[in-house]
Amino acid sequence: MKKITAIGFFLFSLSMIGAQTIESGSRSTTGYIKPDGTIENSSRSTMGYIKSDGTIENKNRSTIGYIKSDGTIENSSRSTVGYVKKDGTVENSSRSTLGYIKDDGTVENSSRSTIGYAKGIRKEWAAVVYFFFKFN
Repeated sequence: MKKITAIGFFLFSLSMIGAQTIESGSRSTTGYIKPDGTIENSSRSTMGYIKSDGTIENKNRSTIGYIKSDGTIENSSRSTVGYVKKDGTVENSSRSTLGYIKDDGTVENSSRSTIGYAKGIRKEWAAVVYFFFKFN
């Protein structure tokens, strides 16, 4: 029985390797993003996907948007909803600043108040999760 429990724990631990935590401003875990782009809520239920080609999908695998290589974020109709600049500035389609993704993973709103933490997560992916798309 101990071996089965140990093996189960080991396999569970392997599934957690590489998953980056998404946190609120108060540092409570709100979700995870796995290296393969799977987005999970705090209960580990899949909420969406960001594919290697930039396609953003909801949990049912329907396309809800795109991340282009230049940082442009589009909805499913290919209309621009925002931009993520190389310096981490996040803008809406009118180029108004929505917030910032800092190099250390701190996510700030336009007033520079911390709204979350996404350490180790690509800036574009963090922007999608915090500013552009809801994964319900």
